[in-house]
Amino acid sequence: MKKIICLICLAAILISCNRSSEKSDITAGSDSAVVNTDPGNLPYKALYSSSWSDKVSDEDLRMVLMTYKDWSSGNMSRLGASMGDSVEYDMNSGRYQKLSNAGLMKMWTTSRDSLSAVTIDMHAWQKMYATDRKEGYVITWYKETDTYKNGKVDSAYYHDINQVKDGKIIWYSQYKRPALPRK
Repeated sequence: MKKIICLICLAAILISCNRSSEKSDITAGSDSAVVNTDPGNLPYKALYSSSWSDKVSDEDLRMVLMTYKDWSSGNMSRLGASMGDSVEYDMNSGRYQKLSNAGLMKMWTTSRDSLSAVTIDMHAWQKMYATDRKEGYVITWYKETDTYKNGKVDSAYYHDINQVKDGKIIWYSQYKRPALPRK
């Protein structure tokens, strides 16, 4: 019986030592934790960054989420005020453009004017801050249902990456998957 109790105690000590080393990968920051996701034994090395926190301000998160509300309500002037003087845009079609704020808003206004209604069901968002590059992003996942002026209805699932700098969106990348009927 003593041997079993000793083995259980030894196992508990080993497990607690193991957990304390796992916790050492997370270091407390001033307002969020930085997670070391590059333990050295992974099959790939992150080319962009592997050091992330959620140290993006709540105001930047609110501003990004309001751009979706502005798009759905058709408030293009307020949407434009949230974008940088120039914006890099990776479209869901695969095209890339770097546009002035005016050029981007002209393109988006033309697109929005073809719609009579837009409904956005925001599924999730995540604040991400690349600690080594000092860049903030808000990532979103949502379903958008567009009703065109001719009556056609189209919906799709989107995943967007919004890079924020000085309270404005300066890079926007969008990925799209059509919302097909489930069988």
